[in-house]
Amino acid sequence: MKGNNGNPLALTSLNHISRVCTSLEESIDFYKNVLGFIPIRRPTSFNFNGAWLFGHGIGIHLLQLEDSEKLPKKTEINPKDNHISFQCESIDGVEKKLTEMGIEYVKQLVEEGGIYVDQLFFHDPDGFMVEICNCDKLPIIPLVGEMARSCSTHNLHTTSQMEYVPLNYIP
Repeated sequence: MKGNNGNPLALTSLNHISRVCTSLEESIDFYKNVLGFIPIRRPTSFNFNGAWLFGHGIGIHLLQLEDSEKLPKKTEINPKDNHISFQCESIDGVEKKLTEMGIEYVKQLVEEGGIYVDQLFFHDPDGFMVEICNCDKLPIIPLVGEMARSCSTHNLHTTSQMEYVPLNYIP
């Protein structure tokens, strides 16, 4: 790892996020039927109730809370709360589907340098915030000394290592 200043731990990817839940069955249903995750095998050596799901390149590990009173339920949808974000093919399609499923959401529009990004925020059954967006429109622009890239796997843009990239950069 010596000399690896930009990645001191030599990380390769995000593996999973872990979510404590009050109802394992409700959470599995949500992550399967709303977000499109699939259940996968979980080590049998665990001595607590839970489930592993996989989709979109990451895992979701659900952990059944023994005392559901210990998890305060959030009701207000606050986009500034902790959340996980997924990119989508069609924000209009997602909005229509959330409405059909009766899932309450908040919609925001973000503008940066003439680029507009739509965001939809909603809760899982235990109040954990989920965002769906078309954030891949925004380029990822390091503040100094690195390469600029787009979030989109279809639209990768780079600049040379030390080239200045103005804030209104549009790929």
